[in-house]
This record gives sequence, structure tokens and C-alpha cells, in this order.
Amino acid sequence: MSQIRYLSSADVARLLEPRAALVALAAGFKALSAGEVQAPPRPKIEVPHKGFGLAMLAWMPGRHITLKTVNVFEGNHAHHVPSHMGLINLFDHETGAPLAIMDAALITGMRTAGGAMLSIQVCARADARIATVIGGGVQAHEHVRLLSDMPHLDEIRIVARRADAAQSIAGAYPKARGAADIEAAVRDADIVCLTTSSSTPVIEDSWIRAGTHVTSVGFAPPGSEVPVALIERARICVETRYAFSPAPVGCAELAGRDPGSAVELGEVFAGTKVGRTSADDVTLYKSMGNAMEDMVVANLVYETAVARGVGVELER
Repeated sequence: MSQIRYLSSADVARLLEPRAALVALAAGFKALSAGEVQAPPRPKIEVPHKGFGLAMLAWMPGRHITLKTVNVFEGNHAHHVPSHMGLINLFDHETGAPLAIMDAALITGMRTAGGAMLSIQVCARADARIATVIGGGVQAHEHVRLLSDMPHLDEIRIVARRADAAQSIAGAYPKARGAADIEAAVRDADIVCLTTSSSTPVIEDSWIRAGTHVTSVGFAPPGSEVPVALIERARICVETRYAFSPAPVGCAELAGRDPGSAVELGEVFAGTKVGRTSADDVTLYKSMGNAMEDMVVANLVYETAVARGVGVELER
């Protein structure tokens, strides 16, 4: 109890195993919907004209208390610095003593894309073959990485503002390719993944055909990367119905809408709700990010680090 394990971004990269993380996330979503997770509404601070910071706290039985602080400064790209940066702290669930400090970037990337992938498992049509990813940043890369492990997909298209960013991501995965025409890339896709920080829609509702599953992980209140018309006609899936609260607790694009119209991902995994009711449903997974996701993945990383002796032990 007198030492804190520090895990760098390189340590986290060595320890974070995507398939194990997806299993942990699926169980976490079920627990969240069952009321077994404490994850209070997240507070936000604003640094005018620069960015904002969020604090995300969670605990459930069998896990260590987890606190993530994440800062989003979109202007960082101009300085060749990541726009999303943060730390995750773990505290012993028996004594409250600090156990670990770890870089949050990779965990945030994995858990966010992981939620989208889990929504694909339960909301996309079983015969889905083509996925289109919109964006060229960290989330686009994480989505393509996880989509590449889905054996039923034949093709993954990537559309980004910068063609070289799309080509760079595509080059690492045999199924992936860059695409220049966003409308053409979306119109016949079975799955469309939005991974931008845009405050205005990046696609049009008319491009989304019947039966398509759309995922959106962008957070840019008061705007959205998703067109309003798509939100209005889609069957919506969320991490928790807190998504219908105003930002920063929930999603700006869902605020004021009826929470009862949506299903929670954990409810679908538990079998109490269905992701889609017919082959023609247009389904939309709108992510807001929940501290439960950070908790289950960070705990998994920590347990693996202890078992393998990875990290640096710091004196308190």
C-alpha cells in the first residue's frame, strides 16, 4: 500500500489486449444497465478558446475505484500534439489507497471504439459486409483496427479530410482502403462509423439506406457530426439513458428527446431488449463515453501489469 504503480503509454500499449477488453466491456455494459455500477455525472471545466477537461469516476464490486481526468484541446493538432490527453488513477477498493497511475490515451481510444464494435455485434445486420469509417484521427484508427478483426466484413473504407491520413490508416490493414468520395462510400455501406470532432453533420441522412447501422463517437456540443434527420428516424442505442441529459453529462444531439425511445447496450447484451427489430431498421449507436468503460479496461490493464511485473513502482 506504500507504492503506486506507474504505467506509461508504452506500458499500456504492451498490456492492452483488444479481445480481452471487448469481453470486459460487454460484461461492464450489462452491469451498468443492471444498476451495479456507480458512475456519477461527470463535471466539466472550460479553458476559454483552448479546450475543456472532464473528470470521470466509477466503481463496481470486484473492481478498484477508477478516476479518469481527460482534457480535449482541439487546437493541439496545430502544434503536433494530441488533442485528447489524460490520466487514469486506480484506488484500492478495500482501503481507498492509491494503486496506480496510467496514461489514459490508449485506454480511452480502445474503450470508445470497443463500445462501437459491441454495438455492431448486436445492432448491425448479420449479413453486413461493407463498413465505412469517417475520420482520420485516433478514433478512426482504433475503429479500423477492431473492424479488421470482424471476419464477416469484406471491405473497410476510410474517408478523411486529408487523403494521406486515410491512406496511412488503410495501409496497415488488408481489408481497408482510402476513399475520396464520402457520399459514394456511405451510400452502399452496411455499417457507417463517425469518428470526427465536427460540430456539424459530416454525412447526410439521405445517404443512409434502410438496414444500415451507424455509430457516432464524436463529442462537440452544442453541435454534432450526426444529422438531425438521421437521429429522428433511427432506432437509437446508448451506453446509458444519461445520454439524453444535456452535455457534458450526456449528448447534446439527444438532449430533450425521449430516453424511453432508446435501448441501452447492456440491455441488449442481457437479452431484455433487442438491437434491431427488422432488417430494414436504421440503427444508431450514439456514444457519450461512460466512466464504467474506463474502469473495466483500466482494471484489466492494471491486473495484467501486476501479473507481468510491468511498470514503475513509485513511493507515496
